Amino acid sequence: MVLLVLSLSTSMASTTNLIKITMNSSPQNQKHNAPNNTTFPSSTLRSLSKSGKLEEALRLVESSPSLPTPNKTTIEAYTSLLHACISQKSLQHGQRLYLHFLLCKGSSNRNNLLDVPTLKAKLITLFSVCGRVDEARQVFYDAGTASQPVIVLAMAIGYLKNGYPYEALLVYSEMLGRSSVQPSSNFAFSMAIKACTELGDLRLGKAVHAQIVKSSDVADQVLHNALLRFYSECGNVDGAVRVFDKMPDRNVVSWNSLIASFLSHDKMLEAMDTFRTMQGQRIGFSWVTLTTILPACARLTALLIGKEVHGQILKSTKEPDALVLNSLMDMYAKCGEWELCRRVFDRMKSKDLASWNTMLTCYALNGRMTEAMELFDSMIVSGITPDGVTFIALLSGCSHVGLTNDGLKLFERMRLDFGLSPTLEHYACLVDILGRAGRIREALEVAETMPMEPSGSIWGSLLNSCRLHGNVSIGELAATRLFKLEPENPGNYVILSNIYANAGMWKQVEMVREMMELRCIRKEAGCSWIQVKDRLHTFVAGGSLNLRNSSEYRELWTELEKLMEEAGYVPDASAVLHNIDDDMKSMWICGHSERLAAMFGLLHTSSAMPIRIIKNLRVCVDCHSWMKIISKATGRVVILRDTKRFHHFSSGLCSCNDYW
Repeated sequence: MVLLVLSLSTSMASTTNLIKITMNSSPQNQKHNAPNNTTFPSSTLRSLSKSGKLEEALRLVESSPSLPTPNKTTIEAYTSLLHACISQKSLQHGQRLYLHFLLCKGSSNRNNLLDVPTLKAKLITLFSVCGRVDEARQVFYDAGTASQPVIVLAMAIGYLKNGYPYEALLVYSEMLGRSSVQPSSNFAFSMAIKACTELGDLRLGKAVHAQIVKSSDVADQVLHNALLRFYSECGNVDGAVRVFDKMPDRNVVSWNSLIASFLSHDKMLEAMDTFRTMQGQRIGFSWVTLTTILPACARLTALLIGKEVHGQILKSTKEPDALVLNSLMDMYAKCGEWELCRRVFDRMKSKDLASWNTMLTCYALNGRMTEAMELFDSMIVSGITPDGVTFIALLSGCSHVGLTNDGLKLFERMRLDFGLSPTLEHYACLVDILGRAGRIREALEVAETMPMEPSGSIWGSLLNSCRLHGNVSIGELAATRLFKLEPENPGNYVILSNIYANAGMWKQVEMVREMMELRCIRKEAGCSWIQVKDRLHTFVAGGSLNLRNSSEYRELWTELEKLMEEAGYVPDASAVLHNIDDDMKSMWICGHSERLAAMFGLLHTSSAMPIRIIKNLRVCVDCHSWMKIISKATGRVVILRDTKRFHHFSSGLCSCNDYW
């Protein structure tokens, strides 16, 4: 057996505070006759309790002319009464009953109902669910029965439900210290594991897990699910997988827990594979399953799987709640399908604020600000009060499409019309709106005069605006602030280097590169992803040599080169931050990850399907131009999601109107 040793700074001694109750009638004035179970109305008490008539039941108890000897019949009657008090969270009636027990002790211990473990445990549970932990502890430490497992567990669960996992484990540990009392039920183990989960204590949870393995009892589904959640929330995904693999029976909760474990640690592909396996085994699903997997579809732009989930929602006999439909909308939004997102929104029977915000964010991400502003007006007319998230969506959308004046008006309306105080996120949007419009000085003034300390996102927006408009001096100022706030963020160094390179300041470019080497900071490699059928394919800048050397790739590339020349395409090598000749720069650009993904999509998807690509960095200027010409030359729609927004390329045009 593994002994859990815990220390507690606060005293666990019995509290001496008496429960003060004002009652119309008091057992103090009653004559305590000799026990006579034949006159105690046990059946009446049970009937009143089950009917929820607590006041009548308590009056019956308090006015009883005789005291019952604890036996099966009377214990069941009082248990029913306590259970009814717990169900209704009736603290007053529970306190009166506890006082009745105390006053009826008398001189004979054989009539002490508090010596009955079941009743004592019920009293502890009642006080715990009513949030009265001190009173529960008073009952627990009442002499005589504190060592009984049912009482120990009631007290431990009471601590746990009231936010005291450490105290719950202490009670559990004290139980282990008694050689005559050992945890022999899954219920006890589940409580201990949940307490370890709340504490985030991996070592202690593993000790409890060892006890479970050594126990003669077979762990049930509830306990296995508790272990799954424990390992997941403690950051041990491998431990969660081992528990899952050893489970003899798995239910929907088990699968949900494993999927959530993968997602919480950015293991998107594993989460998707687990969901696929779950569906293949016809496990079924709950709404929790769908709200768990839909964000993964959104992250990976796995539209096909997302549509399958939508189909399951439509086929379900149950009515989906707003949380499920909001998750579905978010998936469509982040897959670039704003029309499908709007279709779900329009068909929702009940919309909450999150529904409106999700739709507004969808429009903003996809550059549909005309529709976003119209929806915002409808939102106000419908009586929905916007919040900070609403304005973050609108302001960021205005920034991305160049609606500078509209953005400035929205910022003012937020404060004047709706009484919302701008947060860091709102100021970051304001700085971005001004900076992208070339109003760099005004953006700097906002950053320096705002009522709170500017965050890295604010200086980052200003730095990127300096890159767009070639402002070296303010760019250096913003970079200096960022190097203090985010010294290990490689993106800041890269943007500053880009500013210097565009200005032809190659010595400064080399200086930034040396600074990165000195601080052991490496530039994040450009990566792009594309889903073809059931597989997600990854491409890294400069990689995929097997694909690039294949005959089909070379043949398609040669054909596209001719079409590009006819369209007047000239490579823009400004994205290459090395002092090398233009031919070498052009070769480097050809290996950018989004181009490799697009070429793979052209080769392996049907001509009627849009090519959907995700990139971990902002798309470069030349790749943006290349994608536009590709969409015109091939007649294909290319939907590219970078770190900031969506770019919908079609017929030689982009939805961003070259403003990004």
